Amino acid sequence: MDEQQWRRFLGHYHDTHAGITEQLLTLAEPLPYAWLAEPLHTTDGIVVDLACGSAPTRALLPDTPWVGVDSSAGELAEAARRGRLPLIRASADALPLRSGTVGAVCASMCLPVLTPLPRVLDEIRRVLRPGGTLAVLVPSQSGLTPSGALAWIRVMTALRAVHQPWPNPQARDQLAALLGELGFAVRADEHRVFTLRLDTPEATALLVDGLYLPRLTPHRAQAAKRALAAWARPGRRIELPLRRVIAERPIASASG
Repeated sequence: MDEQQWRRFLGHYHDTHAGITEQLLTLAEPLPYAWLAEPLHTTDGIVVDLACGSAPTRALLPDTPWVGVDSSAGELAEAARRGRLPLIRASADALPLRSGTVGAVCASMCLPVLTPLPRVLDEIRRVLRPGGTLAVLVPSQSGLTPSGALAWIRVMTALRAVHQPWPNPQARDQLAALLGELGFAVRADEHRVFTLRLDTPEATALLVDGLYLPRLTPHRAQAAKRALAAWARPGRRIELPLRRVIAERPIASASG
């Protein structure tokens, strides 16, 4: 799948599944969004929530100047329905914001799927003021226990998928190194394994719908939901390894 095909898939997916990432991560214990928001409570200046989706960080930063940016009309409508304002419809690689004016950018679960990634990261660096913070939450490929790995094999086998075909796999466990190469000062690179509740058929169905699988047919999705519904039971959990990277635009790069 080339970049244009991926972008069309991503746009259609979020327009037709508005709020699904928040719904899925709300099943996680503890709440990953709270971990992402921790370094943003003392931000000096506005926080831009990049590819904000249904804007779950808005409720976690009620006293912080904040704006959500997303290219999906469906996601922005869902965020507005929840009263999470202000919102801007724009692409992550062409932000309608002045250079050097943003106190912080947060990016939740989006950098592995946004394209073209170099331009997205250039835009983040451009709009951040010198010393501004970038807080990123991404899925991790590391940290699973043997039983956790087996559980994910069960899920992916039900979907008949080997992996999620994200265009930017380097924006996962290699994100800190990537940001360093692009001139960001990495302040923290932290790994944490959350648990995702899969105790009902509704929860397992949400997991199936919440994965980015452009070649998943409706027939295969329904078959996977049936198979995983039979696996769901009270107390069922699946490990969810995530990585939080905190970086800054160095003050010395103000003219860069």
